[in-house]
Amino acid sequence: MAPRLDFTSEAFFRDPPKAIATLRASGPVVAARFPLVGDVWITTTHDAAAQVLKDGATFTLRKEDGDVAGLRWWMPRLVRTIANNMLTMDEPDHTRLRSIVDEAFRRRAIVAMEPRIRAIADALADELFATGSPADLVQGYARILPLSVISELLGLPHADRPRFIAWANAMSSLTNVVSFFRLMFAFRKMRAYLEQQLQIARVQGGEGLIAELVQVEREGGQITPDEMVSMVFLLLAAGSETTTHLISGSVYELLRNPGLRDWLEEDWSRAGLAVEEFLRFVSPVQFSKPRYVRRDVELGGVRLNKGDRVMVMLAAANVDPAVHDEPDRLDLERKPNRHISFGTGIHFRLGHQLARIEAACALEALFVRWPKLGLAVDPSEIHWRKRPGLRAIARLPVIVADRQPVDFRDARMSRSQPNTDRPSSSGEAARSPAI
Repeated sequence: MAPRLDFTSEAFFRDPPKAIATLRASGPVVAARFPLVGDVWITTTHDAAAQVLKDGATFTLRKEDGDVAGLRWWMPRLVRTIANNMLTMDEPDHTRLRSIVDEAFRRRAIVAMEPRIRAIADALADELFATGSPADLVQGYARILPLSVISELLGLPHADRPRFIAWANAMSSLTNVVSFFRLMFAFRKMRAYLEQQLQIARVQGGEGLIAELVQVEREGGQITPDEMVSMVFLLLAAGSETTTHLISGSVYELLRNPGLRDWLEEDWSRAGLAVEEFLRFVSPVQFSKPRYVRRDVELGGVRLNKGDRVMVMLAAANVDPAVHDEPDRLDLERKPNRHISFGTGIHFRLGHQLARIEAACALEALFVRWPKLGLAVDPSEIHWRKRPGLRAIARLPVIVADRQPVDFRDARMSRSQPNTDRPSSSGEAARSPAI
């Protein structure tokens, strides 16, 4: 019998590999109870995870009646509307919606945004201690960067970003049924705001993805008004939230492992390689969305019945010893790195290139600007939010020994010509230290 794990506990988030190893010892697929979702099967290996994510005919995001597999009967209509997005759709609806925004997230488009992302990261790093020390790196840096980037991409007003931050904080507080219903107030305000922005774009036009969605609607494209709201909600909220915790988790690991930090600071063209390992090791998204089992099937030697639900544990796949050598060790030069933090199959994350570049820019801007950055508390005092499925540091207080910042412009000029393909660089250099 599989051990009962609390997927929102401090012990689980502090050391996921330890808990995952205990779970995997019971088999590649185990029965569990997941907060808000209920009884599900959970995968504990890379192979089982890949099978579920790639077999969309057997493991579907929608029940036979078309309802989203992860929704419960007691959830209000507002949640069903917001959840009706491409992330919860099977074919052909998934491709119909994804094709509308796919071009904006292609590699060439995202690479073209890199200078602007760097500028935002530099400005945020410069302002980190503007209101005093210690500073909370989550709220003062890791959250603002991806929200700023995605709001610009969408074409949302800069002045409205405090709203986005408040809504993101509200979503991070989701831990149980009580907090779920508290979150409805923020959801209603967010939906009303997005509907207003779409209407403004219909009347006045504009720049960004919202204006492009309106143009698709005007030209008779196959997207409903509710789907447009859900699309913008997904891009604004879900995409920025996961990158926030990738950045904060990566910084935390570097601050408590000076050898890794020194290796990375020697040559920032290694940042892309390091980000891949942070994606694997930090695994900010711990689980996939629940899937409905369409037919009786064997998964990892376990019989699943039609009507069962299954969730892929991405964090478990990322520390599977059958795929990763010494998976519990953070190795910034790991190659190959077969993590599935962005999923696989048709639902491979649309914004993966954006997340990679944001993380690389965030790390370089921060540590170039504040080379003596350190934790303001002992690592044992760092805590994670009790948000099921998301590994999110609640607060990351940081200080600097020397408050005089390095001028990042001079620092960059003194380095060799930067690698323009940084997020996918292989990082040539001596062997990095690892833990």
